[in-house]
Amino acid sequence: MAQIIPLAEGTFTVDRSKKFIPFDPQHDRLQDRPKGSLLIEIQPFLVIAGSHYILLDTGLNLSNNQEFLLYQILKEKGIDPSQITHVLLSHLHKDHAGGICSLHPDGSYRLNFPQAIYYVHEDELKYALSHAQQNEGETGGDIASSYAAEEFELLFQSDQVMLLHDEGYIDTHIRYQLSGGHCPYHVVFWIQDQDEIIFYGGDVAPQYLQMKTRYVAKYDYDGRKSMELRQQFAEQGKREGWTFLFYHDVQRPVMKLI
Repeated sequence: MAQIIPLAEGTFTVDRSKKFIPFDPQHDRLQDRPKGSLLIEIQPFLVIAGSHYILLDTGLNLSNNQEFLLYQILKEKGIDPSQITHVLLSHLHKDHAGGICSLHPDGSYRLNFPQAIYYVHEDELKYALSHAQQNEGETGGDIASSYAAEEFELLFQSDQVMLLHDEGYIDTHIRYQLSGGHCPYHVVFWIQDQDEIIFYGGDVAPQYLQMKTRYVAKYDYDGRKSMELRQQFAEQGKREGWTFLFYHDVQRPVMKLI
């Protein structure tokens, strides 16, 4: 059986500036934040299947005592970051892709997992890079503030990147599919290990409770399509016994739907 390790980075609020501000539910009040702020939990996952160490999205590019926070979390779980073999990217919004790379003292950006192969949809990379470059330096609630150009330029240049198309397989046991919905080129993944199917839906299936309700979310590129996809995945996952991984749900990160 595969081992699933949630890598919770914490809880944050985000407003139209797209800045992620740490939020402590024990001490902070949401009403003290700017009007319209959303409460967001950030949680990449590590799936260990045989010799493969599969990181699902990379979180925010946070540091603690000058060390990349995701490194610290992995080490606390007994994992050396150099063990990561695959980095699967559902999409390139900065709360999911901020940890792709880091800025070093010499001014260069380097991949945070240099031993791994990064997997991203070809059109998502082009889309993110074009929007980030076109609006670089601007702030506010536009789509550009969800992307960071330097990360995507590095991905384009690296030989450690495999570009995905609309559907297919990675190493035979990882299936991917273009879903759209949350953003135009969002991708979902299935990891099969023996008889277990692990489903990672990124921001199309971000929380347990969202799989049980029908609603159109304003933060989705195509809210109605995302709603329909959640229902489709929930129904199929129930029938086939999938294990769901919820990126924005630290209370119920790994669940089967019943």
